Order: sequence, then structure tokens, then C-alpha cells
Amino acid sequence: MDIKNLIGQKLLFAFKGKQTLSPEIITAFKKYRPSGITLFRAFNVGTLEELKNLNESLKTLARELDLPLLLIAVDQEGGQLMAVGDCTLLPGNMALGATRSKELAYKAGEVLGRELAALGINVNYAPCADININPQNPVIGVRSFGEDPQLVAELSSAMIDGMQSQGVAATVKHFPGHGDTDSDSHHALGTVSHSIERLHTVELVPFNSAIQADAKLIMTAHLGITSIDGENPSPATLSKNILTKLLRQELGYEGVVITDAMDMHAIRQGEFLGEDSVRAVQAGADILMATTDSQDQARIAESLLNAAKNEKLDINELRISYERIIKLKQWLAEKNTKPDLSVIRCEGHLAIADEIAEKSITLVRDEKNLLPLKLESNKRIAVIVPKPLDLTPADTSSYVTPQLAQAIRHYHHNTDEFIISYAPEEKETKDLIEKLKKYDLIVFGTINAYAERKQAEFVNQTLGLNIPTIVIAMRLPYDLAVIPQVSTYLCTYSILEPSMKAVAKAMFGRSEITGQLPVSIPMSG
Repeated sequence: MDIKNLIGQKLLFAFKGKQTLSPEIITAFKKYRPSGITLFRAFNVGTLEELKNLNESLKTLARELDLPLLLIAVDQEGGQLMAVGDCTLLPGNMALGATRSKELAYKAGEVLGRELAALGINVNYAPCADININPQNPVIGVRSFGEDPQLVAELSSAMIDGMQSQGVAATVKHFPGHGDTDSDSHHALGTVSHSIERLHTVELVPFNSAIQADAKLIMTAHLGITSIDGENPSPATLSKNILTKLLRQELGYEGVVITDAMDMHAIRQGEFLGEDSVRAVQAGADILMATTDSQDQARIAESLLNAAKNEKLDINELRISYERIIKLKQWLAEKNTKPDLSVIRCEGHLAIADEIAEKSITLVRDEKNLLPLKLESNKRIAVIVPKPLDLTPADTSSYVTPQLAQAIRHYHHNTDEFIISYAPEEKETKDLIEKLKKYDLIVFGTINAYAERKQAEFVNQTLGLNIPTIVIAMRLPYDLAVIPQVSTYLCTYSILEPSMKAVAKAMFGRSEITGQLPVSIPMSG
């Protein structure tokens, strides 16, 4: 095996194009012979038929170049991060955490895997095995199953089993654990200062479990661990202590190690990207995830080729890494199920999404016994919902219009909807407060008001009207900490349609509320 092919299998590229392959990616394939492609919603995802055809074009190109089976990967976590928005709208990991159900986590994995397989996608960057302990964490949040290491371990392993039963390789992320940080590695390097003992009893528990579940890939975190790499640590992606000594030698992982995206700013960019790419391979990464920038793709590929030729990369280690990647591809070839597109949003899959949503709804507080709602038909309900934003690059919420008012209107026709800004300004809130005085019940859906104080301030103003009010935390449950005087508080963990239907159903007593908080709410006093 020549060096060019050994290095090529370490490269995962991306490109812009929804219906056809770009000239740039065709050139990159011919020049660098990459292992595969990551597809992104904004760049590659049109209709389901277009996406399937695009993937067929990629596979045809790979065959023409006599490349090994192509990895085609996406971020299809469910909930907050959905690369393919026309698939079944699963409520996401924290909703699953609220159900406490390994069976539902397995079924969610099956749905994710089966629908991606129908589209010709064979790698999913899921599940998140991060333990969301820090309420200030800006990048994980509801992508986590919760704060209990054992629960996260059980549900992530069940999801892996379900996904891989459909011939789609699961990618457990973000090793060695991105849950207890207050920074977003898309923008800067965060650090974790916990002891080795703490890491083994908390952060690493789900990864140990994922290794036992035969997770085919593990994704690295661009996160420094001071107890392993000292006071000024490198990102885990560049750390031999973490990828080789900890993951390979101590935990015994034999699958494929893939980096998180190398364009994230915890990694040095520009002319230094090539240097850090070499460091990632030296640390133990099998595959490096590049994005759509053809200059960055060239920097990474050329730096690795030069390092291999100059013996800065060990040729034996490159061969062992190549064999791991080919073993993954052989597994994918053997497991290839090729379901029809008709499985996407089929009746059975929609029923699973609805079941997860219904069993996740959590009633945290109902001090005035407002629930279940019993309103006369002439009573007026005002539903207030912030317009969702992508709060991190690992977020597709901006594509969603929450259907909370529509779901409530199904049970009570006299319902009006008010869409507010995610961070409403004083004029906006002042005008709306006047309108709300005419209503008999206010339902306020919040989206991370814990982190956006303007939203929290508006909720508190609304509560000051002394109109019966129900607050629904539609993303993280922590919002109660900044609106402590609310008397009726529910959590959905998701803004997607199944969760909106489920919370309305629960509010009107048409379903039992059984969800349990998967994280603690940091109340003062």
C-alpha cells in the first residue's frame, strides 16, 4: 500500500452542492483519494430523493477511482441537531433521558440507522455520550442524555446497538467528555480540570460502555484535560496521552478514532492547520474531519503526505490505522441493508417519536393545580414562543417553527400565538404585555432562558400580570432557576413537533405525565 492511499484513507472531506458534485470535490477525490465525506444540512441536504442521488454520485465517483467503500457521514442526533430535517423528528437525547427507557433509546437508534441507510448514509455522528453536568455548557445541553453517568452509559449503548443493527456505524462523541465545560470548542479551547479518578468515575463511564457495545467510531473532543496534559493542555484531538495511552491502551478501544471538525477554533487554523493535523495523527487519530474549504483540505492532505515521506509519521502505525479503517468498511459492506425511502417517516417511526415525546414530558411543579386544564370554550389562551436560533454551530433549531400553539389549539380553539425574539427588547415586551392582559391563561414556551436573561426578564414580567401561567421549558430544564416564582412548570427538552403535541396532550389530561428530570435545576436558597 503506497503512502498516498494510506494517507487518503485518513481524510474525510466535505463540499457544497445539493444536486451535483462540485468540481472542487471531484478534483480533491482524484488528487487525495479520501476515505469519505461529511454531509451538512446547509450545504448538501435538499429533498430526500436529491440526497439519495447525491450519495449515489459520490459512490460512483469512488468506484471509478477504485477507492475502498466510501464513508458517508452526517450529524443526525435527533432533537437539536438534525442534518436531514425531513427524517422522523425524534425528540433527542435528553428527552430519552427523561423517559429512563433503554428500549426507547434502542428504538431511536433503529429509526436513525434505518432512515440514514435508506439515503445511502453509513456513518452517523451520534450518540453524544457527554454528561451534561454544567448548566452553563453552551454546546452540549439537550444533546446529552443527562447528568447521571450510568444513565448516559445505558442509553448511549442502547442507541448504538439500535443504530448498528441497521448497518449504520455509530460515532460516540466527544471523547473524553465535553459535558462539564462552559465554553464552545467551535470558538475556543475549553479545559477540564478534573482528576484522573473523577474522569474514570464520571466522564469516561459512557465511553467504557460504548466500547463494550462495539461502537464503530469514537470522535475526539477539542478539549484540554489538565490532569493528563498539564496546565496548558493541547486539545484531546492532539494528545497522545489521551488518544493512545488512555483510549487505546487503558480502555482497550480497537475501533476507528475520528477527530471532530478540524476547522473548529480550538484547533489552530490557517498555516498551522497542517501542523496540527500531523499532531492529531501522531496522537492516534485514524480519520481527520475536514470541512468544505478546499485550501484546508489541501493543507491537511499535503501536510500528512509530507510528514509520512519525511518519517514524522510512523509507516507501521499508518498501516495499522489503515487496517482499522478498512475493517470498518468491510463491516459496513457486510451489513448493508438498503431499505427503501418509504421507511422515512413511516407510521411505525412516527409512533416511536410520539412515544418518546409523550414519555419524556416532565412536570416539575404545579403548585396551584392548574393541570389538567379544564377551560370553558370562551376562555382565551395566549401562547408565547421565542423564535429559535442556532445557539451553537452544532444546532439546527433555526430550521424549526415550534408548533406549540397549534398543538394547544387542537384541544382549545380559542388560542392565539405570539412569536417573540429569542432575546426580546423592551419595546417588544412592553407592547405584548398590554395585549396579554386580555387573556385568561398564558402558556410561555422558553428556549434556554437560563442563558438569555432578556427572555427570563420577560417571563418574570408576564408572571407579574397575575394571570394563570404555565411555563414550558422547550430546551434545557434549567430555566426554572431564573424564573423561580412560576407555579406550573413543564419540560419537553425539544421544540420539535412530537414534543409540542405531547405537551399539549399532557396539559389537557389526555396522557399521563411520567417523565423524570435527567439533570438537576440549580435553584438558589
